Amino acid sequence: MLKVLVVDDEFSIRHMLKTVLTKAGYEVDLAEDGEIALEKVRGDIYDVVLCDIKMPKMDGFAFLEQINKEKINLTVIMMTSYGSIDTAVQAIRKGAYDYISKPFNSDEVIIAIKKAEEREKLLKENELLKRGTNENFLKDVIIESPAIKEVILAIEKIAPYRQPVLITGESGVGKEIVARLIHQKSNRANNPFVAINCSAIPENLLESELFGYAKGAFTDASQPKRGLFEYANGGVCFLDEISEMKEGLQSKLLRFLEDGEIRRVGDLKTIKVDVRIISATNKDLKKMIEEGRFRQDLFYRLNVIPIEVPPLRERKEDIEAYIKRELKRNGKYITDDAMEVLLSYKWPGNFREMKNFIEKTLIFSNSDKIDIEDLPDYMFEKRVDEKIEGADDVNIMSLKKAIEDMEKKFINRALQLTGGNRLKAAKLLEISPRSLHYKLKEYGIE
Repeated sequence: MLKVLVVDDEFSIRHMLKTVLTKAGYEVDLAEDGEIALEKVRGDIYDVVLCDIKMPKMDGFAFLEQINKEKINLTVIMMTSYGSIDTAVQAIRKGAYDYISKPFNSDEVIIAIKKAEEREKLLKENELLKRGTNENFLKDVIIESPAIKEVILAIEKIAPYRQPVLITGESGVGKEIVARLIHQKSNRANNPFVAINCSAIPENLLESELFGYAKGAFTDASQPKRGLFEYANGGVCFLDEISEMKEGLQSKLLRFLEDGEIRRVGDLKTIKVDVRIISATNKDLKKMIEEGRFRQDLFYRLNVIPIEVPPLRERKEDIEAYIKRELKRNGKYITDDAMEVLLSYKWPGNFREMKNFIEKTLIFSNSDKIDIEDLPDYMFEKRVDEKIEGADDVNIMSLKKAIEDMEKKFINRALQLTGGNRLKAAKLLEISPRSLHYKLKEYGIE
């Protein structure tokens, strides 16, 4: 809910505006002159100030100059008498966002506030962009494997509701992408999606980041500040690595989930906000509860709707589709042997690792073909972990121990046994596919 401060020395004007704006759904506060208004904006947060120009003690111009001097970020609409253009232009030059002329009707006031509301929305969106919360994530979404299709079906079912969601899965599987898809498919899609990594912010700062703080709450708190829950009002707040939240803050989060109210650090009053909480973790929260490191009551509040994102190694269709798509976008393709290596690799870093690998490969590749020699050694199995039919009757030795004049014979025999499959031949020979590739070139073996 937008909070408006009405500043006017006429009692009837103040209360008429309060009635009109309250009826329109705004929270309204009043001040009878610039000095009182200045004290209010120093101690509280307002979205819009509707301020008269001619007032005793401190007029509207002096009020504007002072908030600019103190760097108090406010959207100010000035009220001018008799439609004086010169006065209105002077107000805009001094930092006012807009003006309305007295006498005015209710519709004019509401239209002016609506325009200011759009400006506030843009300012908030810019603030969220600075925090890196509006990335273009859809370009990374791949839905090919049965496992991820189940996750998408779950997202479709739960998106319309406001109950908390707990997303679990290994590091790098795409938990934030799932959270953003829930937000995008919900009726909150046009409202903010605010993400915060609970492990990336020191414990003493995380509370003020989430809940905001009042003026004077600590040494550097010269002005009150909104927290991320207020920024996310009407939308979604994504709490990544929720397992890293300390017990003291866990209790405050639990209280917020129970009553929907927040209290800024150092403040006495509460603020009602409507935020859907989506949290994520790669830890076993039930084990942490047993160890006394996570509150059981908070777990049940967060885990109303659970979603588990499977690891990438269980989603081979997604691996192949993503790699082929990204290479095609860059005018490249991958050989079957190289793809077989990538599909058998375990991807411990999951999607994040695969994305970084492709980006690096595209940078360092000198041709339009990605083959096994373009893959790093750590991706290849160092032992024969599958039985190849017909290999039992052949004395296959490691090439490292074979003498040079026998290498060609061994390579040919291995290729014969595997039907020309270089990856399986390399496994039989106990060397990396890259080494075999170089040997084939050296001996001219097709």
